[in-house]
Amino acid sequence: MDILVALKQEETRLRRQLKGIQGASFALNGSHATSTEEPVTGGKQVGRKRTMSAAARARISKATKAHWAKFRAEKKKKGKKLSHRLFSG
Repeated sequence: MDILVALKQEETRLRRQLKGIQGASFALNGSHATSTEEPVTGGKQVGRKRTMSAAARARISKATKAHWAKFRAEKKKKGKKLSHRLFSG
């Protein structure tokens, strides 16, 4: 039993050390990766914020407006309150 406790403590100590080493490495590389499981690429920036094109934003906006227009039309047609999310059952 004491061996298991000692191994757990050693594992915890090593994880803390690894986290510190990774933090120093990421600080030097300018990377914001938080896990060793993520691939570290040579010259590429890891964790870059994704951006959406203006055309994609316009398509999403148009689809959303069409969705709500359809919902309001159905609500008006039925003449009673209609929940946006319909539950079956």
